[in-house]
Amino acid sequence: MDLRLSPIGREQHLAFVESLPSASHTQVPSWGEVKPDWRAESLGWSDAGGRLVGTALVLYRPLPGIRRSLAYLPEGPVIDWYDEDLGRWLTPLIGHLRQRGAFTVKMGPPVIARRWDAATVKDAIADPGTHRLGEVPPTEQDPRATALTDRLRAMGWQRSGGDREDGFAAGQPRHVFQLPLAGRSLDEIRDDFNQLWRRNIKKAEKAGVKVVRGDYADLDTFYSLYTETAARDRFVPRPLPYFQRMWKALTAEHPDRMRLYLAAHDGDVLAAATMLTVGGHVWYSYGASTGRRREVQPNNAIQWQMIRDAHAMGAHVYDFRGTTDTLDESNHLLGLLRFKVGTGGQAAEYVGEWDHPLNKVLHKAFTLYLARR
Repeated sequence: MDLRLSPIGREQHLAFVESLPSASHTQVPSWGEVKPDWRAESLGWSDAGGRLVGTALVLYRPLPGIRRSLAYLPEGPVIDWYDEDLGRWLTPLIGHLRQRGAFTVKMGPPVIARRWDAATVKDAIADPGTHRLGEVPPTEQDPRATALTDRLRAMGWQRSGGDREDGFAAGQPRHVFQLPLAGRSLDEIRDDFNQLWRRNIKKAEKAGVKVVRGDYADLDTFYSLYTETAARDRFVPRPLPYFQRMWKALTAEHPDRMRLYLAAHDGDVLAAATMLTVGGHVWYSYGASTGRRREVQPNNAIQWQMIRDAHAMGAHVYDFRGTTDTLDESNHLLGLLRFKVGTGGQAAEYVGEWDHPLNKVLHKAFTLYLARR
């Protein structure tokens, strides 16, 4: 059965996403307002009866000097990715984006291919002969994901960056770490934390660390810690206006779409983190901390409070977001992976982001530009 693709209104788009158990926070209408250098468009697929059955937030980034754009669907579109007739979804999408002047379409199917439980990841880190998580046999593997990638290749799609398995790359992360919450009590969740995590939570409680929710006015405090974290962990920080736009756009759409948490000791804020929610999926989005008084364990305290709040909201998963695939001790991101593994959750690998070049010359030039960044 053919599907009809057309632009849809913001309210129709939001209503569809909120009717689902889960969808990415990068596929809600408000996400377009977070990205002012991109032009956003909401699209919807309708069946023969006119019922909306899929949506997409498309972000267009124009190339300077020419009237052509990159069309990007981060962690989307929101469709039935296991449909054997994937062409009825993607063929009209390609046609529409071509008409809009796209030279390349980039998308990120929200489909997990493999999972590794915490014990497997821990053993892999300890094994000096293992250099990448992808080398380790997964705890779970979804054959439908393999079938999906075969269909995409047959339709002319190319995996962004080839088949490399970097956890942190341009676009959305391919490797993430998730803590399942559905059907589990808080005691069961905490009992699965490793000894260090449980001990650090107790240390924070005994030291009197207080975790509270902040608001827009507290973004300055968050940002001060965030820039300190960026210098320590060697990444380029986003500017403060980015977080201010995020707060205004997301909370206007839903008051709990974005939350800010602050962990303080004797009145001194030592850590801060943002949390995003769509349906039953909660993400730890950005974290920040100071080097002061690390012995009172503010980072464990803030995560534990966010996990408890996510559980109270009925979330089915607490998503720690991106993690590295590289397990070498020389990798400065390995400590972050160890921190997340301590919760007893699961490392997960998505099928990755995919490109469909509509103008091969411009696509190649754009790919070379990204490779040199």
